[in-house]
Amino acid sequence: MVLRQAGAGSLDAAEVARAEPGAGQVLVNVAACGVCRTDLHVVDGELPDPRLPVTPGHEIVGRIEALGPGATRFRAGERVGVAWLGWTCGRCRYCRSGRENLCAQARLTGYTLDGGYAEHVVADERYVFPLAEHGDDAEIAPWMCAGLIGYRAYRIALGAAGESESEGKSRVEATRLGLYGFGAAAHILCQLARHEGREVYAYTRPGDDEAKRLALELGAAWAGSSDETAPSGLDAAILFAPVGALVPAALRAVVPGGTVVCAGIHMSDIPSFPYRILWEERSLRSVANLTRRDAEEFLAVAPKVPIRTRVTRYPLERANEALDDLRSGRVVGAAVLVP
Repeated sequence: MVLRQAGAGSLDAAEVARAEPGAGQVLVNVAACGVCRTDLHVVDGELPDPRLPVTPGHEIVGRIEALGPGATRFRAGERVGVAWLGWTCGRCRYCRSGRENLCAQARLTGYTLDGGYAEHVVADERYVFPLAEHGDDAEIAPWMCAGLIGYRAYRIALGAAGESESEGKSRVEATRLGLYGFGAAAHILCQLARHEGREVYAYTRPGDDEAKRLALELGAAWAGSSDETAPSGLDAAILFAPVGALVPAALRAVVPGGTVVCAGIHMSDIPSFPYRILWEERSLRSVANLTRRDAEEFLAVAPKVPIRTRVTRYPLERANEALDDLRSGRVVGAAVLVP
């Protein structure tokens, strides 16, 4: 499935010659590819300068089919995952300081590199992740972005949740976590947070009773609409919904010293808000992309929880239907394409 025009809003089915892996690359036979909100931003023209034409998709699970010259990390038949970060320069200040997610020259799967809305995808073997043989391919696929970006946002939220001067800048534990937008990422992250003993407060789109039920089933202490007030103040909040108006709402919901993390790649404009709701050492952060270390850490912990992903499967040729369901808020959990 190919995007030919920026902002087209839909994809075209196309027969494309199978690419051959180049030096250091692998060819992956795609078994499943998650449908991420970032894909929707690409298709709807909300992200600038995609490579055109481009095949979207960056939540890929499959098996190694062929190796390019010099590729040695994997063997044919191995189960692997491919994520958003597809290549970085390795030389800039960000790459050299463990922040490759900020590399200005980064190439991104399904945006500036062809992705997984296809039967095969070529990827740099250094940015491909080995996967254990447990779990269904379609249920694992959302881990590759919803899980990874959720994990990065979660760790940032916990790490910036507060410090104690009297304890030598030691971190204050964030025990009450708010999740705004209870979709693919939030329903994965809820399970991790509960596994680690945290209270989860889920904020959903008004009227989305299915998402509320899912949150409560997964152990959330409370689930309500984004225009409601949770019964307890939050130590940290993560915004997965790309709605700028939720930023002031989340700042009002967190306690002094609390943190609000915006986890999306795109968001509508944030309205002005009074300094009073940022004061008292509240923090507002964004998350950009992910690092390979994020992936390695999350893929190690997810089976131990264990993370169970709620998915709706679509045949590859129904990618536009899946995107439209996501756009309209009809997906509960995650949508996944299966070739």
